[in-house]
Amino acid sequence: MNIIKRALLYAIFTFQIILTGCSQPVKENDIQKLWLECKLDGVVPFEVFNTAISGCRNLEVKKKKNILSIIDYSKPSAEKRFFVIDLDRKQLLYKCLVAHGKNSGENFASGFSNQSESLMSSLGFFLTAETYFGENGYSLKLDGLEKGINDNARSREIVIHGADYVSQKFIDENGRLGRSWGCPALPVEISKEIIDMISEGSCLFIYADDRFYKENSTLLKAIPKR
Repeated sequence: MNIIKRALLYAIFTFQIILTGCSQPVKENDIQKLWLECKLDGVVPFEVFNTAISGCRNLEVKKKKNILSIIDYSKPSAEKRFFVIDLDRKQLLYKCLVAHGKNSGENFASGFSNQSESLMSSLGFFLTAETYFGENGYSLKLDGLEKGINDNARSREIVIHGADYVSQKFIDENGRLGRSWGCPALPVEISKEIIDMISEGSCLFIYADDRFYKENSTLLKAIPKR
């Protein structure tokens, strides 16, 4: 009888472990389903999308728009690496070029900073804020949400704006995009419509395969490992 009881208890315990272990994959499968429904396969790597969605869900700030923007700085500047996704309609709205900071690298962005006058891009999660007209025309302010990583974005005037050096013509002539002073600059011809689409309370995630960011981002650490 004791043997039967022990076997039964072991079976129950094993089943509980299986259920616990399955809880996270189910959540990730939901994200993968969303990724496929948005037709992002071959456009945005799933690992990048999964990180962006999971991190945005963990943000403590209130988002007013269910729109997710992703910049994938693991791609070269000569490729389209700025993506705007409507999560309600499950639709990729924009896919375009985007510049990185002058001191972050040439065709590839390999260095990042949160420091003023570094002329480098910052990584991590941002909340889009208000629009304004400045030296670079119609622009969108960003609030960095990760302390020590991008929280100086507003004081550094890291904003989204249009720039004529973000174009296929510039790539054809130079082999890469022009570079900003740290801002994620967009093609002039579509910058205003993108800014209007994502402004005032949507999530922006800027990604790169960067060791410092991975080791120091509290938002990344809060995402369960597979």
